[in-house]
Amino acid sequence: MEREKIKSIIESLLFVSGEPVKISSLAKIIGVSVDQSEKAVKELQKELKEKKRGIHIIVQEKSVQAVSAPENGSFVEKIIKEEENSSLSAAALETLAIVAYRGPLSRAEIESFRGVNSAFVLRNLALRGLVEKEENSFGGRGYLYKASFDFLKKLGLGSIEELPEYAIMAQNDKNKKKNNFSE
Repeated sequence: MEREKIKSIIESLLFVSGEPVKISSLAKIIGVSVDQSEKAVKELQKELKEKKRGIHIIVQEKSVQAVSAPENGSFVEKIIKEEENSSLSAAALETLAIVAYRGPLSRAEIESFRGVNSAFVLRNLALRGLVEKEENSFGGRGYLYKASFDFLKKLGLGSIEELPEYAIMAQNDKNKKKNNFSE
């Protein structure tokens, strides 16, 4: 596969990911060697910086992430503040309900419920302080998302179990897991 195509694919994957991605994972997804993937990342990183683009690539250890260019920080801050002050979208409310009733969940699990990429929505919910990330202690990569203390405070709840019909949802989940193990 030609290097320009590899760089294009990497740029797309990093854009939709919204989180650091292991270079080895990029190589596996694209179907190229880790060495080819590393070289393409370095070239892409250099090109974006030299052309003064709005996206930069950062590399830490063996992971890579797309971030906004530091010189555009004041503009990025304005849109984030605008988003924080606006009402929650239908997608954000749906994601928040999934996290509150089913969490803690990985982004992949949330996306399996919603059927769409949820990175942007989760980022916005985290910026608003409504969800929080925790390390995935089950050995998976990435994070688990759960409702935050601020979420509970804003709703005036003492615990997540006080959500309407939470006990019914929890019992249904327990029954599904029980049935899956018995089959």
